[in-house]
Amino acid sequence: MDSFLAMLDRYPAASPAISYQDERLAYGELVQRARRVATALAACTAPGDRVALLELNSPAFLEVVLGATEASCVPVPINTRLAGPEIAYIINNAEARILFVGADHYAVVESIVDQLRQDMLIIALQGDHPGWADFPAWRDAGAAGGTPRAPRDDDDLTQLYTSGTTGHPKGAFHSLRQWHDWIRICRESRWGRYDAATTMLVVMPMFHIAALGTALLALVQGARVVVLRRFDPGRALAAIETERVTDTLLAPAVLHALLAHPDFARHDLSSLTSICYGAAPMPPSVLEQLRARTSCKLVQVYGMTENLGLSTSLGSAEHDPALGKLASCGRPYAGTALRVVDAEGRELPRGETGEIVVRGPTTFKGYWRDPEATAAALRDGWLHTGDAGYLDEDGFLFILDRVKDMIISGGENIYPVEVENALCSHPGVAEAAVIGVPDERWGEAVKAVVVLKPGTALQAAELIAFARERIAGYKTPRTVEFVPALPRNATGKLLRRALREPYWAGQARRVH
Repeated sequence: MDSFLAMLDRYPAASPAISYQDERLAYGELVQRARRVATALAACTAPGDRVALLELNSPAFLEVVLGATEASCVPVPINTRLAGPEIAYIINNAEARILFVGADHYAVVESIVDQLRQDMLIIALQGDHPGWADFPAWRDAGAAGGTPRAPRDDDDLTQLYTSGTTGHPKGAFHSLRQWHDWIRICRESRWGRYDAATTMLVVMPMFHIAALGTALLALVQGARVVVLRRFDPGRALAAIETERVTDTLLAPAVLHALLAHPDFARHDLSSLTSICYGAAPMPPSVLEQLRARTSCKLVQVYGMTENLGLSTSLGSAEHDPALGKLASCGRPYAGTALRVVDAEGRELPRGETGEIVVRGPTTFKGYWRDPEATAAALRDGWLHTGDAGYLDEDGFLFILDRVKDMIISGGENIYPVEVENALCSHPGVAEAAVIGVPDERWGEAVKAVVVLKPGTALQAAELIAFARERIAGYKTPRTVEFVPALPRNATGKLLRRALREPYWAGQARRVH
């Protein structure tokens, strides 16, 4: 099977590949740069070595991903919103020997460098850092380095980290074969077929499967990718207009921000033919605005990092309100099996609610160095999503709640235990419970319910600031409620659902 670089090398060298700020990168130059990265990596790594990447969206991000895979290394993109200790954990867990870091994150890496392996090679993507390798110079010297070694079909190709229910993220890894299946399924589905006439806007962070996959899917089909370093609604709207963007994939919170921008109506968005949305449930109000204020096709996708985001999709024709499917997330992809099961794993009849499990060619190989978590998630080949829902008589999937306690805020997965651990490390906190509550903009907002130790006086703002120093900002509670005791059952188990109920009462589905 061809590597990513081999697929890109099919296109004319002068064809536009990436537009980024004032930079224009053609396919020939992108392939050349990535091949130099591969050659340099081949000289200092072994096949299968993990290569960590901490960078906002940029051409360099894609150069490293493409170059690492061409060298049979495994790129490990890191969530740029994480706090220092969280970043150090991922780097060490992945056993990465090399860290590529963008200028926005030089300071945080400096703060954790003593927690990393002593022989770590740190490469500064924008240069200008004493003691670290200068990326352009290191890359361009790669032409005289080792020999690139293209990955074999079943070699690990990528490792993407997901939030962990126990407070630690887990690295889900996939092979070249699984990525090829992913490309094929996307092209054969109700979305995902692009060509040289396509201009794809990428504004979601590329450390997520949604944005990374979108960028790669567009590039392997010869499209042009417009990359924004970070999301800004005004800049995104301007980019759609000036770059004549035809397609994009966005989270509901991002779409809400675009629609709410005061200049939305002033921009010419007529080039935009398709919006794919996913990563979090879509609020009905946002969907109604999209249909009323744009004429482009809408496609919803639902999936997990563990299966490269491929579980179900709701096609543009199925967005017709007359069909009554707008609250669903569509039907499984061809070649993907989906069931709704009870607690014992038995398949439930149509219309009955249970846990959603999926199986298909893109289901991950496992969690890196975590056989127990792998066994819990993969049972007899079925990936257990932790989402609760049902299939209607037409085979459309409706998600109602989560079997697990995960919160999705602005497309980011947040596990309460991780936030609770941070809160309970405060000397004045006796207990803490974290829940997701409805939020019009973010889908869900993180709320903490806290019991203080006797004699402690603590303000909500103080505790939020304390947590922010220990976990990523998006995980930090937006609100804190102090209570004398948390609700528990007879065996002492926290009744998290009882805390959520007042906020979700009367709503048809318990996720937004």
